[in-house]
Amino acid sequence: MNLSIAIPDSCVSDETTLLDKSRKISLIARACAIFSVNYIYIYQDNGSKQDKTTLVTILKYLETPPFLRKRLFPKVNELKYAGVLHPLKIPSHVTPANPKIIKSGDIREGVIVPFKGKRFVDIGINELIPYFGKNDIGKRATVQFKTGYPNFSIKEITKEEVKQYWGYMIKERSNLHELIRTWNGKTILTSRKGKTITPQQIQEYKKETDPILIVFGAIDRGVYELLGNKINSLQNSKVYNFFPSQATETVRIEEALLGTLSIINL
Repeated sequence: MNLSIAIPDSCVSDETTLLDKSRKISLIARACAIFSVNYIYIYQDNGSKQDKTTLVTILKYLETPPFLRKRLFPKVNELKYAGVLHPLKIPSHVTPANPKIIKSGDIREGVIVPFKGKRFVDIGINELIPYFGKNDIGKRATVQFKTGYPNFSIKEITKEEVKQYWGYMIKERSNLHELIRTWNGKTILTSRKGKTITPQQIQEYKKETDPILIVFGAIDRGVYELLGNKINSLQNSKVYNFFPSQATETVRIEEALLGTLSIINL
């Protein structure tokens, strides 16, 4: 399935310290990586500007291969507790540093860097590879080796060309309704007010070739409160309850993500 999720910018507002916010975001990133989420849409829900910055920064940091982080992320307060974040260990991260074992067809993630007036790609092997693509210095690039060790040559490819899961991308949206209205695929709205999803419905979604967006509500407002009467006019959207027997008053966003994605992938 081609899965994406939508979460509110206020989803860490219930945590009082940066340490707790960092841990929560780490759990969100891990859930998305485990279930191969392609896009994380962050929609506006009156969250604080600082919480939104923290959310976006840590999500992007965790998705970035560890060997590229020093080049791409300056020392900022949002990453003060980077040491407690759980590594994703997705295929784009788990790449050997030994250049001698790189062969034709291998795919790597890199960052474009300048050297002696030319552009190169740093892919974490202590050797810069000449770059002839269109991206600017400081940008990330997904590259595939045309020739391996010792005479490296590469070509730039898109994430869509990579057969393995290659990480999520972050997109910010100011309006949840507009995000769903313009979504080119199926939408699943999660709510305890929805009907319990059935195994048959899950199988139908698994057969879908169109992308699927799973929307999660805010801490103090569910999707019905967020969308109001507009919820009835949304096309290709269904509201489902993934926790029909919940005994707790609420389900936290990190719990909802793991539970919902586990069920939809069943």
